Amino acid sequence: MAQLRDGFQSRIGFVLAAAGAAVGLGNIWGFPTQAANHGGGAFLLVYFIVIFLLALPALYTELYLGHQAQSNPVNALRQAWQEKGPKIGATAGYLGLSGAIVMLSFYSIVAGWMLAYSLEPISRALGLEQVSAFLQGDSMARNFVFTPLMLLLTASIILKGVKSGIETWSRRLMPMLLLLLIALIGYIATLDGAAEGFSAYLKPDFAKITDPDLIIAAMGQAFFSLSLGVGCMMIYGSYLKPNENLPKLTLSVAALDTGVAFLAGLLIIPAVFVAQHNGVQVFQDGKLIGEGRLIFAVLPELFASMGAIGLWVGLTFFVLMSIASLTSTISSTEIPVSFLVENHGLERKTATWWVTLVIMLVASAIILNFEWMFALVISLFTQYQLPLMGLFYFITVGWMWKRGNQLRLECKGAHYWFAQYVRFVCPVLMTAVFLNVAFK
Repeated sequence: MAQLRDGFQSRIGFVLAAAGAAVGLGNIWGFPTQAANHGGGAFLLVYFIVIFLLALPALYTELYLGHQAQSNPVNALRQAWQEKGPKIGATAGYLGLSGAIVMLSFYSIVAGWMLAYSLEPISRALGLEQVSAFLQGDSMARNFVFTPLMLLLTASIILKGVKSGIETWSRRLMPMLLLLLIALIGYIATLDGAAEGFSAYLKPDFAKITDPDLIIAAMGQAFFSLSLGVGCMMIYGSYLKPNENLPKLTLSVAALDTGVAFLAGLLIIPAVFVAQHNGVQVFQDGKLIGEGRLIFAVLPELFASMGAIGLWVGLTFFVLMSIASLTSTISSTEIPVSFLVENHGLERKTATWWVTLVIMLVASAIILNFEWMFALVISLFTQYQLPLMGLFYFITVGWMWKRGNQLRLECKGAHYWFAQYVRFVCPVLMTAVFLNVAFK
């Protein structure tokens, strides 16, 4: 049944949307922490190398699968495995679909925390101390208020479709995110202690460059920071026009995502050293303290020590984090919505509300069993599903998919060598990431 399929209307719209999908909380709090704990500039250098060696081919592979199929991940993988076993491809597509829902369930909870913390400075400025305590408190009630709010914000954009919703809002949110990030870097740079943070971040400790832990950590961070293995990039690739220059767009998305991660380090690590200069404990056993405490304890304590200006700095920072959360939830929600629309004939409005309801039910189960379920779900998703799906994509494009696979059919020049690289080298690198993350 032929139907007119929505899609991106401009290259910049696609780049901003795809980079927005990749730019999430992992970039803004995960990347700086990894850099601080693995040699600063040394990690940065290895990270840039790994982006080129592993993340770029992985990003291209996922975009390519969706672009060739012009359909959602279930259909795309089924088509790619048509000759070898379409059920295998479809099953992987369904696993990715389930993973997107699971990811959204815990990600929406964390994104809700960002929304709450972005409102807290306003409540404090208005003298609403009880409201401020509620917004900062770790309570089930707060989770049941702000998780649905984040899901409703996401749904309001998804309802409008690709052109009017995802593309339009990505063109608004991503520039806003970059402006806020740069403005915060500029302000933090003026504070005592920031110079030491810039030095720790940018000055490489070359003795650590050959450290296997650093190399594997950089590989894992590069892969996860580009939101690979979920299907986000596959569905966005499917919304591109058939004649688009995919290699060029892949480079643009990776460059923007990597640039945001780099800027996040320029903000977070100097801010941490400013906090340390102000008497806040930020290191424990020689390591920067965990991401959760860093974002929700150390930095708010730093903002509070700044006086009146700290209210505005805290507000700006958590608005930034909320935007990063929203651009990621949009892309992940589009995966199951597109599946229901294309494979089951639902209207976008109906599909969006069904997906939102299912995510809220799963998120509610996590909230009600938070002590053991939250960490378990994150562990299963990040340590097993993401790297295994990434490995599956490499095997699909490099070995199993033959008919219509231009990457395999091109046998000359750069195309040939890139195809061989995807077939032989990338699966080895991806397996190393999986083994390290899964069994660390």
